[in-house]
Amino acid sequence: MAKRTLYNKVWDAHTVTTLPTGQTQLFIGLHLIHEVTSPQAFDMLRERGLKVAYPQRTFATMDHIVPTRNQKRPFTDSEAEQMMQAIELNTKEFGVNFFDFASGRQGVVHIIGPELGLTQPGQTIACGDSHTSTHGAFGTLAFGIGTSQVRDVLATQCLAMDPMKVRRIEINGQLKSGVTPKDVALYIINRLGVKGGLGYAYEYAGEVFDRMSMEGRMTVCNMSIEGGARAGYVNPDQTTFDYLKGREYVPQGQAWESAVARWKAWASDADAEYDDVVRFDASKIEPMVTWGVTPGQSVSVLQPLPAPSTIADAGERQSLELAYQHMKLKPGQKPDEIAINVAFIGSCTNGRIEDLRAAASVVKGRHVAKGVEAFVVPGSMKVREQAMKEGLDKVFQEAGFEWRLAGCSMCLAMNPDQLKGDQISASSSNRNFIGRQGSPTGRTLLMSPAMVAAAAIAGHVVDVRTF
Repeated sequence: MAKRTLYNKVWDAHTVTTLPTGQTQLFIGLHLIHEVTSPQAFDMLRERGLKVAYPQRTFATMDHIVPTRNQKRPFTDSEAEQMMQAIELNTKEFGVNFFDFASGRQGVVHIIGPELGLTQPGQTIACGDSHTSTHGAFGTLAFGIGTSQVRDVLATQCLAMDPMKVRRIEINGQLKSGVTPKDVALYIINRLGVKGGLGYAYEYAGEVFDRMSMEGRMTVCNMSIEGGARAGYVNPDQTTFDYLKGREYVPQGQAWESAVARWKAWASDADAEYDDVVRFDASKIEPMVTWGVTPGQSVSVLQPLPAPSTIADAGERQSLELAYQHMKLKPGQKPDEIAINVAFIGSCTNGRIEDLRAAASVVKGRHVAKGVEAFVVPGSMKVREQAMKEGLDKVFQEAGFEWRLAGCSMCLAMNPDQLKGDQISASSSNRNFIGRQGSPTGRTLLMSPAMVAAAAIAGHVVDVRTF
């Protein structure tokens, strides 16, 4: 059948039934869990005397609350230690696969899924974390879910979901030097708004995505949720297959060839029909920096900060005024006038090996500015190991960065990595909400890993292309 998108194909293939509410009961092929949103879900199973329906389809790790300086047990934070003990008990009792420190495969859940080959084209994926959309880079439909839904997937391997519309976001042309996938993601959110994707799945397409690496595609899909979309995906292609080949959970030998043939068929048809199509010119995208308190409040590094008086919508204008009040910035101010206190490289958005390589290439032979606390947190034990094989840890340490252990770290600060007071951070993570990085008065500027690295060296926001 022609005229079908990847969304239609995957959704239909995993539909169990249509519920009386009009929702779809969707079978979930892969369920990923972590230590923060799973304890209550397992307790709900115990209360009902239920088992995990398909334990072989569920994989657990710990990432949100783990310290990145010292991971010796017990953790000094008693609540964090309780969560760790809970996931250790729950995975053992219910027979769930668990990637802990001893496994050598621990890491941020949205980084270890792809690097182990658990994430494969055509899947439906669920996780109790909003950035599950990351996995859409492989041609999957991947959804962040709440704790009660984690319970439902554990108990039934199904999820009740509302059907979505599909928007194709097509970017053609050539990106300028120094413009990264993170800049592409921030640009899309800036243009379409933080609520622009409500009710949609985003299909990312065009020459820019065709040329983009898998790690770059993951970064863009990761931030789909920041634009309001329920999911984001890229059609699987040779880049996808090259990335997956030989990974631990991927079919091997003759089964590999069969898998690739199946995976190719999931891609949207050439004549697929969409609910909406948006096109952007790659040459218009510059390195981006958020200045406000939502990922949509951003400018290119070359632009002055916007004036609320130029905004027609009263609600949006009020949001900008709140952002200026919290951030202690002024309309018309240039990004390179904003000094930073902290530089953080890591997270499920930008904690992969390509991100660390990009940042290391900026800081090599340079040194962190006086008064700036800079640190790098690899997204997984495997990423950390690879970076150390390449000597990136030494490059960062010689430049004055602290080299940390794997975890979510300051992305959401459910661990010791937190801003203090009204410190302002250059961060490669995904959200700049008030209080997101651990301090109610802390201030966050989102940018690419290379831009964070440049800011750490300069002591203020700077166009990385000047380095």
